[in-house]
Amino acid sequence: MPIYEYVCSDCRTTFEVMRPMSQADKPAACEHCHSKKTRRALSRFSASSGGKPVSGMSGGGCGGCSGGACSTCGGAH
Repeated sequence: MPIYEYVCSDCRTTFEVMRPMSQADKPAACEHCHSKKTRRALSRFSASSGGKPVSGMSGGGCGGCSGGACSTCGGAH
């Protein structure tokens, strides 16, 4: 079952809920104030392979080299 992130409109708390995809867009009760005025948020995620960022997901460089050292990125660092 996927984990979705929600934001409460009343108290601005961000929280996660594990629920079926069929219920992803339904409001979830806020863990902090129990309000039902919540909406699904866009989640940020990170991926790694062997402790190194997966190509195209690091902070620097372009999607081709991920390190800023190719001609597409504008030269070596």
